[in-house]
Amino acid sequence: MSPHPVRPLPSHVRVAVVGTGFSGLGTAIRLRRSGTSDFVVLERGDDVGGTWRDNSYPGCACDVPSHLYSFSFAPNTDWTRSFSGQPEIQAYIQRTARETGVLPHIHFGTELLEAAWNEQDRRWTVRTNRGEFTAEVLVIGAGPLSEPTLPDIPGIAEFAGTTFHSATWDHDHSLAGERVAVIGTGASSIQFVPHVQRRAAHLTVFQRTAPWVLPRRDRPIPAWERAVYRHVPGARRALRAGIYALRESWLVGFTMRPQIMELAEKQALGMLRRQVRDPELQAKLTPNFRLGCKRVLISNDYYPALAQSNVDVETDRIVEITPTGIVTAGADGDRTERPVDTIIFGTGFHVTDHPIAGRIRGRDGRTLAEHWGEIGMSALHGVTVSGFPNLFYLVGPNTGTGNTSIIYMAEAQVEYLMSALSTMDRRGLSVLDPRPEVQDAYNVRLQEQLETTVWNTGGCASWYLDDKGRNTTLWPTFTFRFRRELSAFDVAEYKTERRADVTVDA
Repeated sequence: MSPHPVRPLPSHVRVAVVGTGFSGLGTAIRLRRSGTSDFVVLERGDDVGGTWRDNSYPGCACDVPSHLYSFSFAPNTDWTRSFSGQPEIQAYIQRTARETGVLPHIHFGTELLEAAWNEQDRRWTVRTNRGEFTAEVLVIGAGPLSEPTLPDIPGIAEFAGTTFHSATWDHDHSLAGERVAVIGTGASSIQFVPHVQRRAAHLTVFQRTAPWVLPRRDRPIPAWERAVYRHVPGARRALRAGIYALRESWLVGFTMRPQIMELAEKQALGMLRRQVRDPELQAKLTPNFRLGCKRVLISNDYYPALAQSNVDVETDRIVEITPTGIVTAGADGDRTERPVDTIIFGTGFHVTDHPIAGRIRGRDGRTLAEHWGEIGMSALHGVTVSGFPNLFYLVGPNTGTGNTSIIYMAEAQVEYLMSALSTMDRRGLSVLDPRPEVQDAYNVRLQEQLETTVWNTGGCASWYLDDKGRNTTLWPTFTFRFRRELSAFDVAEYKTERRADVTVDA
C-alpha cells in the first residue's frame, strides 16, 4: 500500500511529467521553483525513486561517487560512503521530494497507458489506469533503466523452480542451501553475485562475455569529514568539482585516444590475477575486447566470489531451460544439463528500445516506437522528436554517459525544458515541433563523432548499440559541451504555432 494519499487527476494541466526518478523529480522541483503550479507527475509505483526504488537487490549501489551522483541544487553533506548504496540513495530521493514540496503534485499508482497528440486541440490526451486528462506539454522522465529485459531462451516459462530479475528481487525467497543460477555478468550481477555465493549451496554463473572489472575505490566517510562539508564554505562544492573533472578526463581514453585504456586494462588484469589463482578460471574471466567498449564495472569482491569452491563459471551457450535445469551446448555441440533450484536474471534493461515509446502517439498517429523502429532512437539534442510536438524526452537518445553522473545530463535537459516553456510563454506559442531537417543534421553529426569512440570500435556487442549496430545511447564527448549546447533554447530549430491561431475550451 502506498504511503501517499490518492488524489483525483485534473482534467487539464500545462505540464504532465511521467516518472519520479532523478529526471522526473528534477523536472517537478524545477517547475515548482519557477513558480509553476499547473503540473502533475505520474508515478506507477507507490513511492518516488524510479530505478533506485525498484532495484533493491543485495549489494545494490552506485558506481559514480555520491557527491557527484546527486542534484546540484540539493546537496547532501551526510553521505556515509564515497559510493553510496541503494538504501541511502533512495532515502536521499525521498527526502528531497519531501523537502522541496513536490509530493502534492505526484499521483502515485498512476501508470501512463497512452499519450496521443490531438492535432485539433494542440494538446496531449493522456490516458492512465486512473482516468484521462489533457496536457499542453508532455515530459517523459521514465528513464532507460526502468523496464527489465529477459533473455529469449526456449523453455523459460516451463521452469518449475523460482525465477526473478535483479530489478524485481524476491526478498521473501531464501537461497540458503539452494542450487542457484545467475544469467548475465553486467553491472547488477557483479554486485549481487558475492551475496548469492555466500548463501547458496552452489552457484553457477552463466557468462556470455567476460566484463572488464576495476577496483572499487570505496571508503566510509568519517563524521569529521562530513562535518567539514557541512560547515566549511565551498568544501563540498570543491570535492564535487574535483570528482567531475576526474571523470571527464576519462573521455580522453573513451573517445580520443582509446590506446590510453591499455593502462587501465593492465590494472584490471593485475587485479584478476591476484584474486583468481586458477589459470582456467582466469582465462574464462579475461575480456576479449578493449576496456570501455562495454560499461566498465567496479568491484572488490566479485572475482573472489567466483573463485570460491561452491561456484562455477559457465561460458557454454545456453540453448534451453527445462523444468529442472539449464541446458548448454559446447563448441562440439555436446549438450549438458545443470540442475538448479532458482534462476536469477541479471540481464539488464530495455535501453535501446524503451517500452514507453510504444505508448506515445505523434501527429501522424504512429507511436514513437514505430517511428524509432525505422530510423533508430534519435532526437534533437536528445530531448525533442520531430512529429511529436511539445514532447520532452529526458535522458533520451544519446544522452547517456559511460564515465560520469547521468544526473548532470538530466539537469541540463530540465533547464532546456524550462527555457522552452519560457519561450512559449513569451512568444505566445502553443506548439513546438523540431524541424526534421535540423534533427536529422544534428544526428548525422552526432553519429560521426561516435564512429571513432571505443564504444563503437572496441570490439564488443554492448547495450550501447541497437540491433542495427547504431550507438543510440551515449553522448560522444565531454558533458560540459552538452550542457553548453542546451544552455539556450533556439526556437529557430522548431516549427511553431501561436496560441492566437488555436481555439480550445478552457
